[in-house]
Amino acid sequence: MHDRFPEFRLGKVLATSFTATLTERCGDAVERIPVPRRLADWLTVSGLAVESCTAAQLELARELRESVHAALTAAAVQDPLPAPAVQVINDRSVQGRAAAVLTPENHREWRLSPGSCVADALGVVAADAISILAGERDGRLALCASPTCRAAFFDTSQSRTRKWCEMNTCGNRQKKARFNANKR
Repeated sequence: MHDRFPEFRLGKVLATSFTATLTERCGDAVERIPVPRRLADWLTVSGLAVESCTAAQLELARELRESVHAALTAAAVQDPLPAPAVQVINDRSVQGRAAAVLTPENHREWRLSPGSCVADALGVVAADAISILAGERDGRLALCASPTCRAAFFDTSQSRTRKWCEMNTCGNRQKKARFNANKR
């Protein structure tokens, strides 16, 4: 990994982790995949390793990321899904080639074949977004309560009342701000 780039914010849900490659969308945005190599790095740590990535593939990935973000945000607030976003998600899903495999722990895992390309990996991300948007997963889609973040996240907590995309970042920042305001 490259130390000069911001760290990835990895979660347990592939599609929402992918949208977190651009954070603080309502504040000073942080781009976590600014160059093609960084997208390849993210795909690798997400179990979707590809040999290389071009600038054009990075742009396709960003288009998918923003489409997934738009669709998840709309779904979280129960608005109709934006048709252009759905089209991009569907297009990326059908363009990818990957196989679902069952792990010894009875979990589905996506496997790319040797020599797979970025389109194959993006197809997996798109398929994951589709499973969330279609309601096939146990959990609740929500938006981060941080006014500068507003990231869509998938809440699988027992009570389904999580407020923050990540407690270590947005949650702590908000709690610290509230604590400092109360001290004044």
